[in-house]
Amino acid sequence: MTITIYHNPGCGTSRNTLAIIRQSGEEPEVIEYLKNPPSRERLVELIAAMGMAPRELLREKGTPYAELNLGDPKWSDDEIVDFMLAHPILINRPIVVTPLGTILARPSEAVLDILPNADIGPFTKEDGEVVIDASGRRLI
Repeated sequence: MTITIYHNPGCGTSRNTLAIIRQSGEEPEVIEYLKNPPSRERLVELIAAMGMAPRELLREKGTPYAELNLGDPKWSDDEIVDFMLAHPILINRPIVVTPLGTILARPSEAVLDILPNADIGPFTKEDGEVVIDASGRRLI
């Protein structure tokens, strides 16, 4: 089975998502998209697979979003994609692709909805927040 995560190791949500995938028994293809950004074609495919508009994938925090004035509705979808390709930090993460779907895994536990084996046992995020308790009950 192939699972792919577009990952930023500096992001806690991305690290937690990767840990959940691995705890499910899968070793995903990890693409550090800041070092190896997707092609235009692949980025457009991912956006379409998630059923969102390019603007919905824009990340504001810690990016040049404000200085590029990306909140202005004048920018077309193609232009938004151009900005994300020029500044990959604008691509929100993590994006996860599995045979069951493609999602922006925010929050990280959203990945459980598209994992073929979502029965992962207890899981606690890096910050101590319990996602799945010892009885296997999903808490968030």
